[in-house]
Amino acid sequence: MTASDSAPGTTAPGTTAPGTTAPGTTAPSTTAPGTTQRMPAIYLSHGAPPLADDALWTRQLADWARELPKPKSVLMVSAHWEAAPLALGATSTVPLTYDFWGFEDRYYQVRYPAPGAPELASDVRKLLRAAGTPVEDIPDRGLDHGAYVPLVEMYPDADVPVLQVSMPTLDPGGLYEIGRKLKPLRDEGVLIVGSGFFTHNLRALSPDGRVQPVMAEFDHWGQETLARGDLDALLDFQHRAPAAHQAHPRTEHFAPLFVTLGASDGDLAGARTVIDGFWLGLAKRSIQVN
Repeated sequence: MTASDSAPGTTAPGTTAPGTTAPGTTAPSTTAPGTTQRMPAIYLSHGAPPLADDALWTRQLADWARELPKPKSVLMVSAHWEAAPLALGATSTVPLTYDFWGFEDRYYQVRYPAPGAPELASDVRKLLRAAGTPVEDIPDRGLDHGAYVPLVEMYPDADVPVLQVSMPTLDPGGLYEIGRKLKPLRDEGVLIVGSGFFTHNLRALSPDGRVQPVMAEFDHWGQETLARGDLDALLDFQHRAPAAHQAHPRTEHFAPLFVTLGASDGDLAGARTVIDGFWLGLAKRSIQVN
């Protein structure tokens, strides 16, 4: 979501916003040991900075993280970074990218000093370049809100190394192939995360939570199509899904799903919805593939 188009929430006076370092303290940035066992790949809906004020959604993300083995590192693909050729972000701890406007100051005070993941970056370069995919480095590019907003809730200690990479295309097939090339990382304990929004039409935002029928229709189609394991229909969602254009006037928030599906190599037998429902009228369906 483009944060400038949603209404921020509030916190009680005198409290520290989630993910914010209280005055005089330093947020942790040391690395805690993670697993080297095979990790699933996930696609999550990340909302906007005010997600931090939604008690249900934040709890759902935290519970999801607790159900998973703690990853060795996170490879993040966010709807908010499109760049070609595929770019690797910072491999050290740098300031966040506050890619939103018009919010209360507290949303710009959030810190998430997760360690960088230089070893993961090296592995990503090798896997992609060996497959003929060009890669570049942008070492000062910090995590954007599509990356850090959910990670603050899932790994609040900021002790899991994170590498964000760009989407070099919005073509579903192209993104699927990138995910497929990155699949071996899952066997090394890397959690591959596609971060977007299952429906994303800012004209459908509803402060009272009213869900337009077209949003519900697209969400239901996605639920059933994932349950059937119909990869072809998902890749061709712009032609096969009901109300596809209304649900996604531009497809960047659905696109990270295809990296996640590629990282499953198309095996959707174990795919499941972990979070569903709606937020301000938009579907927040989030899935896991094993």
